[in-house]
Amino acid sequence: MKAALPPEGGSGNDGQVTLTMQGQVATLTFDRPAARNAMTWAMYEQLAMHCRTLAAQGNAGARVVVLRGAGGEAFVAGTDIAQFQQFSSGEDGVAYEARIDAGIRLVEQLPMPTVGVIEGWAVGGGLAIATACDFRVATPKARFGVPIARTLGNTLSALNLARLRAAWGLQPVRRMLLLAQILDADAALACGFLEGVYAAEALEGEVVVLCHRLAALAPVTQTVVKEALRRQTVAAVADTDDLVRWCYGSADFREGVEAFVGRRAPQWKGG
Repeated sequence: MKAALPPEGGSGNDGQVTLTMQGQVATLTFDRPAARNAMTWAMYEQLAMHCRTLAAQGNAGARVVVLRGAGGEAFVAGTDIAQFQQFSSGEDGVAYEARIDAGIRLVEQLPMPTVGVIEGWAVGGGLAIATACDFRVATPKARFGVPIARTLGNTLSALNLARLRAAWGLQPVRRMLLLAQILDADAALACGFLEGVYAAEALEGEVVVLCHRLAALAPVTQTVVKEALRRQTVAAVADTDDLVRWCYGSADFREGVEAFVGRRAPQWKGG
């Protein structure tokens, strides 16, 4: 289905990622609602710090980690696009994708099960974070996509493509990336990306039930199965840095960023 893109904010508000604990459940909250929780560099650094803290505690700390966005309108609406204005070459794109991969890997490698709670937009980097979770639940207004063929003209790392393909299947990923489609909650549920879709008023209760089920099971089994599945997903990933370098070094990428920040339609030239 087609849908309007979420408005992403400028870089004036760095936002924050908070970590709270309630019993055996830790919650990571992406808190920048005025910009639909679009991630700044500072937020990526905070996410990494919290993941390291949780991983160091192991199963002696949280038994389940919930990831969610503040404000009820978005999980995470990508990376703050204004930050891309600082890029000057394809090498900046390679470094950026490697940085994102490192952050996503920390979410993936948490030893305890993770649950993504999706209300509204989970696009771009937000979809990558949601995909790194073990389970996801959503409200009917949840929307998913990576519409970079329509917006920025950049690309994804090989690792992020492999994660998306493992979670969604090949054809939905093609629709999100080649057609720039935004997929709805029903499409995400149909391919198994979501565990369930619940009315907003019922969502919290369903999250609690899922967390209790996960916390009651064998933690060592959960940890080793998570890691085995992660290794299988990334084991045969091709090196595509040359393609990332080409894309981020292109005139089309510079045009896409300038157009997005200037709130106009990009004029693609293919170079």
